[in-house]
Amino acid sequence: MKQIVLASQSPRRRELLEQLGLEFTIQPSTVEEKVTSEDPVEVVRELSRQKAQDVADQMEKEHPGHDMVVLGADTIVVYKGRILGKPADRDDAEKMLHMLQGNTHSVYTGVTLIGKGKSVTFAEETKVTMYPVSHEEITWYIETKEPDDKAGSYAVQGLGARFIQKIEGDYNNVVGLPAGRIYQILRNWEE
Repeated sequence: MKQIVLASQSPRRRELLEQLGLEFTIQPSTVEEKVTSEDPVEVVRELSRQKAQDVADQMEKEHPGHDMVVLGADTIVVYKGRILGKPADRDDAEKMLHMLQGNTHSVYTGVTLIGKGKSVTFAEETKVTMYPVSHEEITWYIETKEPDDKAGSYAVQGLGARFIQKIEGDYNNVVGLPAGRIYQILRNWEE
């Protein structure tokens, strides 16, 4: 299988690629993200493409003619048509968690894979239902600082798991990468 270059510093994405048994290096994207759509699927596809292309361009400059596949990804949480990214501060995290508790929302991850002469972009949706959560529980959770850098202000793989009632779709997609789908694309990359 090709050498993978992960265009992200996300420890969760790194762990998911390790779980797949893939060899990879990390080269974070430094591109300034630009969103031109309000459609969640297009937003994550567009952002993943920008990140992957940025790193692919860097790799071509540093290693002309390389034979690697660059993987860019972006994850967002969407509730009632509203995109919830990472919280700006404690108040923002609290608002998001109050909004999501007791309701079902969608998590979208866009993925772009760019290799020599080939590019694949897709988006995966997973629906997540949260139990009703008290104000005190939300306050406690925010104090743990776990929500600080998470889309939607929660980590399904962390303490936030206590609030999750049901997941419809790929659990790993909520963590940050639809790992199985990526593996299937990579194993057939040469065909």
